[in-house]
Amino acid sequence: MAERVYPADSPPQSGQFSGNFSSGEFPKKPAPPPSTYVIQVPKDQIYRIPPPENAHRFEQLSRKKTNRSNCRCCFCSFLATIFILIVLAGISFAVLYLIYRPEAPKYSIEGFSVSGINLNSTSPISPSFNVTVRSRNGNGKIGVYYEKESSVDVYYNDVDISNGVMPVFYQPAKNVTVVKLVLSGSKIQLTSGMRKEMRNEVSKKTVPFKLKIKAPVKIKFGSVKTWTMIVNVDCDVTVDKLTAPSRIVSRKCSHEVDLW
Repeated sequence: MAERVYPADSPPQSGQFSGNFSSGEFPKKPAPPPSTYVIQVPKDQIYRIPPPENAHRFEQLSRKKTNRSNCRCCFCSFLATIFILIVLAGISFAVLYLIYRPEAPKYSIEGFSVSGINLNSTSPISPSFNVTVRSRNGNGKIGVYYEKESSVDVYYNDVDISNGVMPVFYQPAKNVTVVKLVLSGSKIQLTSGMRKEMRNEVSKKTVPFKLKIKAPVKIKFGSVKTWTMIVNVDCDVTVDKLTAPSRIVSRKCSHEVDLW
């Protein structure tokens, strides 16, 4: 087989090596094309040292990343703290409920007299009500604080005709408290239809009123007092006449507690 011979002055073609292997001379790498440069840069400098023109930008980005990380850590810590507090509060109230077994006080109307309503005149009326409310706290270890800013209203056909407030007092456990209220209204204008309806009800000795009580209270568990809750009492009361002394024909009360 004939060997391929190159001219003496002809350089090896691209991709071929030149050199004498028998004399120990290693082949040389082909030279890069003209206008091509190979620059060797240490690896650690590539990743750690930005170019001078980008150094300021790199510093700003590094600061932003640090600030974001700190904010995320603070936010996560805040959420974790809130969650732990909620869990602890829930456990505490569950334990208190199992120990004390709380129940809302029971309310009833013991007295209800009316005056100041003249149905023979078209002038505004100024009614007055003397109301006796009975509150029974059947809890064995729970007291009730009745706070300020309460309200008591008397309605006839959804018209507020008289109002007042509950006294501030403390009702201990296993206690019955009777509260006497004086409620009054001023310059209440009744329509002709309402006057006619009232006269018919007086003739039948069944005049209906609605009493609404809204009382802020705090519950006492041992030596611990809760936040302020609202007790709402609704009573339907029917009396025989609009002058004192009046007799209660029927009464019915319901209540609910707003915890928040």
